[in-house]
Amino acid sequence: MEFLYDVFVFAHFASWALVFGGTIASLRNKALYKAVSHGAWGALVAGVIMVGIDEMADLGHTEGLMAKIGVKLVIALAVAVTAQIAVRKGESVSPGLKGAVLGLTLVNILVAVFWH
Repeated sequence: MEFLYDVFVFAHFASWALVFGGTIASLRNKALYKAVSHGAWGALVAGVIMVGIDEMADLGHTEGLMAKIGVKLVIALAVAVTAQIAVRKGESVSPGLKGAVLGLTLVNILVAVFWH
């Protein structure tokens, strides 16, 4: 189960990298890349699966960190929904909406790194 958990950790990290990099790359364009939305939903799903595997197999990665996981879940959902809205707007997406996706992504990363 540890290997399967690690596979989803990799998918989670790769998805957040796609969101962060894709948003930065799209700042010069009018639209937000569709891959940003896919990455956000992928990170959300991978994170939920990681927590499920950890709780099922009693690996201990999430022990005592349920508040952190709850905060990250809410932020990840906000990123995914905001990215989805931005992608659906197409060429008429505002820079502020892209900034919200980028800012929320950075907040989620900061929570992951600094909350122990």
